[in-house]
Amino acid sequence: MFLTFYNNKMKYNFDEIIDRKNTDAVKVERCKALFGTENVLPLWVADMDFKTPDFILESIKKRLEHPVLGYSMPPRNMLPLFIQWVNAHHQWELKREWVGFVPGIVPALSFAVQSLTSVGDEIIVQPPVYYPFFNVVKNNYRTLINNTLIDDGEKFVMDFDDLESKITPHTKLFILCNPHNPGGRVWTKVELEKLAEICEKHQVTVISDEIHADMVLPGNTKHTPFASISEWTADNTVTFMAPSKVFNMPGLISSSYIVKNELLRNKFVEFLEASEMNAGNIFAYQATVACYENGESWRLQMLDYVKNNVDFITEYLKNNIPQIKPMIPEASFLLWLDCKGLGMETDELFNFFVHKAGLGLNKGTIFGPGGENHLRMNVACSRKILEQAMAQLKNAIDELK
Repeated sequence: MFLTFYNNKMKYNFDEIIDRKNTDAVKVERCKALFGTENVLPLWVADMDFKTPDFILESIKKRLEHPVLGYSMPPRNMLPLFIQWVNAHHQWELKREWVGFVPGIVPALSFAVQSLTSVGDEIIVQPPVYYPFFNVVKNNYRTLINNTLIDDGEKFVMDFDDLESKITPHTKLFILCNPHNPGGRVWTKVELEKLAEICEKHQVTVISDEIHADMVLPGNTKHTPFASISEWTADNTVTFMAPSKVFNMPGLISSSYIVKNELLRNKFVEFLEASEMNAGNIFAYQATVACYENGESWRLQMLDYVKNNVDFITEYLKNNIPQIKPMIPEASFLLWLDCKGLGMETDELFNFFVHKAGLGLNKGTIFGPGGENHLRMNVACSRKILEQAMAQLKNAIDELK
């Protein structure tokens, strides 16, 4: 039972710098292709540079003590532990039949699009947003509708008037990012209730990507699962969650779906089974159990460290580079940087960070409308790396003057 681990006093070292070279790490190996040079601090792709927790590594080592790596079923306690975790952390009581395994949230988004809509159907997303949302719509020959978020100067807010004006009889799905990436918003219950009201009025099913649900930073409002808002959302939402972001094991590809409505669930599950994509790998199963049994102390310490990193970057920019304004995240380890004050267009800005400051960040325009003049920065790394990054950036900007 993971609840017994809440008093774990082990102290984890997030200051340690882990060399990821020669490990086939995407964050390192793709720098040349993405930035045109390997000589950057890679602060882009959304995995952490912290050491993957020991309890995950030990669970894999333990399984390797057995000499046969054959076809394997999920451990009997894996999904019950997940259900228990969701109940304890998000006050959402799930039933076992609502829940199942999916091999990653991005594939699951595509499966949901394919199983719940038809070619040409309209699907709404809220840019700037995690760019695979666009791909799973367009690559499956559905019609993408953008309900662009409003930047109110501090955070993103939903444009409900624009949303309702864009819904037509052909609108079948709304893909929600909850909490939001790249803005780090933890949508409030009031905001989600308004969204639910509009979707119910127009009978639009909701797919809710909640991969950052367990990454709400200290001092912020708790995460609210969209499906927990009302009886209607419970019956008309497909939710995806995963331990992969919060416990830094995205390479193991282990996620879960939650679908209460039996008809909706059957459509989704039948597609999974027909695609032969309803099973995971042996190490993902073991690691998932380890997370939900042993992970709470590590999670809380990690979130404290990330929050301090966010505060460091925010304060540094305010005092030294006020032309760049960060959107303070309420969840996750991603910072959305408004760089309009530097007076550069997006491509020029991207190249300046790469070739003058030696920093590899995500270009804002990959997140869709609203991403112009912005960059996304990953702060889930040693403080020393961020201190180096800020020093390099300040030197590059000082040279501009």
